Amino acid sequence: MRRNSSNAITRRDWLRYSGLGMIGAGASPLLPHLVAQQADSPKRHCVLLWMAGGPTQTDTFDMKVGHANGGEFKEIATATPGVKISEHLPKLAKHSERLAIIRSLSTKEGDHGRGTFLMRTGKQPGGPVQYPSITSSLAKQLGRHEDDLPSYVSVGSNQAFNAAAFGPGFLGPQYAATTVGVRGGGPGEQTDGAPAPDANAPPSFANLGVDYLEATAGVDPIQVERRLQIWQAMQDEFLTYRTAANLNAQHTVYQRAIRMMQSRAKSAFDLGQEPDKVREAYGAGMFGQGCLLARRLIEQGVSVVEVVLGGWDTHNDNFNQVRGLCQQLDAGWATLMSELDERGLLDATTFLWMGEFGRTPTINDNTGRDHFPQAWSCVLGGAGIQGGQVYGQTSEDGREVTDKKTNEAEVLATLCKALQVDPAHENMTRIGRPIKIVEGAPIPELLAGE
Repeated sequence: MRRNSSNAITRRDWLRYSGLGMIGAGASPLLPHLVAQQADSPKRHCVLLWMAGGPTQTDTFDMKVGHANGGEFKEIATATPGVKISEHLPKLAKHSERLAIIRSLSTKEGDHGRGTFLMRTGKQPGGPVQYPSITSSLAKQLGRHEDDLPSYVSVGSNQAFNAAAFGPGFLGPQYAATTVGVRGGGPGEQTDGAPAPDANAPPSFANLGVDYLEATAGVDPIQVERRLQIWQAMQDEFLTYRTAANLNAQHTVYQRAIRMMQSRAKSAFDLGQEPDKVREAYGAGMFGQGCLLARRLIEQGVSVVEVVLGGWDTHNDNFNQVRGLCQQLDAGWATLMSELDERGLLDATTFLWMGEFGRTPTINDNTGRDHFPQAWSCVLGGAGIQGGQVYGQTSEDGREVTDKKTNEAEVLATLCKALQVDPAHENMTRIGRPIKIVEGAPIPELLAGE
């Protein structure tokens, strides 16, 4: 035990001061977020648009115009006859033929943490099993070992409500997300949709990046290569007498980190390569720039990309906040769909838009809407989805589902099926217990060709 402890300290200290940046154990949040991938999976892509805080269905995709619960917003026609959505989503309205709006989602968790876990895993919160997020499960099924980039990237991930809901669970660290955040020098989330005060000033974009992706400044390639050789020798010695699965998984993570550092494909993370006109079309904030990054990553073969838009917990001043949020959502999502379509990638990419629950149709005394899991909306779209439709219905006041009630497991199973992943596929826990990706059955009406 003394020898093992000494060895661990030596490795930790060496990595910390080696100048390798991204492969410093304990210094880099990227290392446990690189994925090992399956070589024989079809190259399909999933984009999860996660609306942290719980988006209001009544002001987005299930309008109640003419009812007291309807609020301030008007509805507009979409490209699909008879389907109307919020006036603040005009660009998305043009893509309605590729979207299936689910208005009959009904779940049982109205707490942020519990609702987040339920919707991201398809499992009830609580209990001893560390369930993986649906995104980690999909990364395992869709990824390829030979790819230089990770198969799961999360932009703007906010794990404050329930960190476990964002993790790989029993699948292990090789199926966790590589996280991308805002660094200094640009706007983060924007909730007011206002232009820059100086109209003549150059555009300021959210500066997204992956920490420790580059080698430490001042360390030349020859030094990096020598230090990698030393690290590899130490790893080989360390693993000689240790065969635990989690150690091997961690070793895979390190190897992938090194390969990514040395790959030209890492330039996909450099949004500065894009013209300002393109960046402006997506929106300057974190969500818009995250959608642009999603396009670049999908072009490079990344299987699962999550882009987070927070700020939906609108207990107060709902309409002003949602107006700004919709402006970000509309620009980012619609432009992403357009550019994927132009590149022939939309037919290989499936979208899921959702949060942890919906919001009350009734407007409270603070002009806000509160938590409401009983009857709310999510949206599927893209590859494998029969677009141009509304699935399900709520009552005139929006307080209950009146047709085709569905739940979280059925939605996630439908997502899997659209991606050509078997939702009933069983992954083994570390004690050998088989766990299905999702317990529910796909919804046939939402699947293309069904």
